[in-house]
Amino acid sequence: MSIKRCDKNPLISPKDVKPSQPGFRVDCAMNAAVATFNGETLLLLRVAESVISDNPDIIKIPVVEEKNGCWDVVVKEVNKKIENYDFSDSRVIRVKPGDRTVVYLTSLSHFRLARSSDGVNFIVDETPFMFPDTKYETFGIEDPRITFIDGRYYINYTAVSPIGVTTALAVTDDFTQAERLGIIFGPDNKDMCIFPEKINGKYHALHRPTPKDIGTPDIWLAKSDNMLYWGDHEHFLGASNDDWDNYKVGGGAQVIKTDKGWLQIYHGVDSKQRYSLGAILMDLDNPLKIIAKSKKALLEPETKYEIEGFFGNVVFTCGALIENNILKIYYGAADEVMALAEINLLDLWKHLGV
Repeated sequence: MSIKRCDKNPLISPKDVKPSQPGFRVDCAMNAAVATFNGETLLLLRVAESVISDNPDIIKIPVVEEKNGCWDVVVKEVNKKIENYDFSDSRVIRVKPGDRTVVYLTSLSHFRLARSSDGVNFIVDETPFMFPDTKYETFGIEDPRITFIDGRYYINYTAVSPIGVTTALAVTDDFTQAERLGIIFGPDNKDMCIFPEKINGKYHALHRPTPKDIGTPDIWLAKSDNMLYWGDHEHFLGASNDDWDNYKVGGGAQVIKTDKGWLQIYHGVDSKQRYSLGAILMDLDNPLKIIAKSKKALLEPETKYEIEGFFGNVVFTCGALIENNILKIYYGAADEVMALAEINLLDLWKHLGV
């Protein structure tokens, strides 16, 4: 197998992104969806911002709240010396150590477009493309995927609020604005990956519910007549006995059609919370039938920018493209920067044994 990281990695770092408003700093520019439009490669970045605090004991938390019928950013303050919260995870503030209840996220995420003529050198827009503005998005919007279906670009994403982690859907025709279509999977559910065309008359999608009582975070398959109402759910893939994805799995890039089957680049997590990427190949007529799956990771954290960052030891993709028989995987590294890795399809098929 020969997967090659781009020599210019990281392609986009927080320093390349202008904060959305005064007093904010960009902590992460990561987990971008990808699409081609008007001859350009577009990355729809997840940009995570926090509020600058002059007091190391005071954490300023950005959230979105409704005021006079409009949704706007407000800043909460948490005193680390007074509040008996768990601050051990840089991404969240929990009620107490070992408790799964999240009080706040430490940052607020929105989506920003980055544009490139060569797929490597990107210019990031100065203003957000989508910003949280519903009660389901008060803690932010995260990890978009773009799927081109019947001439329109559908954007599914994670909407986060105190009432749960949900999956939402939006659509755009020209990347000037997006129309929100609403919540399509209730909490807790994320990592949705839509197939680019109907199969046997139905839209299909992978999604990842997270059971609270019984069960593990596994990938499921669902079907729909209109992409808004999903049913016919079936279990698709859980953690394996392989070292790299033996703790949990979740969807990655949007599903890509190839002559050998439906291709999904997904993420696997091991017992040490190390995030790696692998591939699944599914039957074109029956995607529940897995033709092949990575026994070893296709891409795992190895470089400094993948090992060290906002949350280290992570490679995580939300978008991939095939160009000239090369699979281009755009991925977030260490929950902080964007990077690119490429593999020839012949090498990918060899990796999968097909």
